[in-house]
Amino acid sequence: MQTVLFHDTIFGPIHSRRLGSSLGVNLMPNDGKICSFDCLYCEAGYNAQGPGTTGLPPRVEVARLLEEKLKSLKEAGAPLDVITFSGNGEPTLHPDFAGVVDDTIALRDKYFPDVKISVLTNSTRIANPDVAAALSRVDNNILKLDSAFDETARLLDRPAPGYTIAKTIDGLRKFGSQGIIQTMFTRGEHDGIAIDNTTDAEVDALIEAYRTIGPREVMIYTIDRPTPETTLRRIPRPELDAIADRIRRATGIPVQVSG
Repeated sequence: MQTVLFHDTIFGPIHSRRLGSSLGVNLMPNDGKICSFDCLYCEAGYNAQGPGTTGLPPRVEVARLLEEKLKSLKEAGAPLDVITFSGNGEPTLHPDFAGVVDDTIALRDKYFPDVKISVLTNSTRIANPDVAAALSRVDNNILKLDSAFDETARLLDRPAPGYTIAKTIDGLRKFGSQGIIQTMFTRGEHDGIAIDNTTDAEVDALIEAYRTIGPREVMIYTIDRPTPETTLRRIPRPELDAIADRIRRATGIPVQVSG
């Protein structure tokens, strides 16, 4: 089974296809995974690997490690474009997520005031007022929406019980232009069931969802590393570009393509 990617609370900087030179913040265990999705394409593997033994890093420890790293990067004159909350699961599940965001903003302002702060979230916690307020304070609030159909989301993202597309789109709409919507495109099968969110019906439904949400930008991408479900396939760049053109023409929303 594919296992977690990140074994540190602060990792990198690494090169992100979408964000540039990115210093990562992993609010999940260093030796396990905790997530409210169990995506077939997750680079960190399936949730079945378990939460590990290290637990969630305390807020004070995250701040200490982040300051050490930012200070060393500043002294070395190293380039940095963004601080990104990512890692071995869903960052907004951390009980002190809002406080960690505030600490990160303060440290960014101290050491790298021009650097952006990004959060990659699967959108399952946006109904929590503290989480929503924290997301509204970062520069790049990047919110996942892989399909506008419940059936496809259940197959591809395998969310925790209670997740619905209607509820998610309503929550995303409240961010409006403060939000960036991120959509992973892929095709393949799982347990003998075909999965393809690139069909005309899927793209048309996503376009309607993007219109309703009104985000600042849409990011679309495809798989780039080995995935737990080995049948999933990359979508060729020309096909991604064609999907992006459809979205732009239909919505007027800027679309960034990685793939």
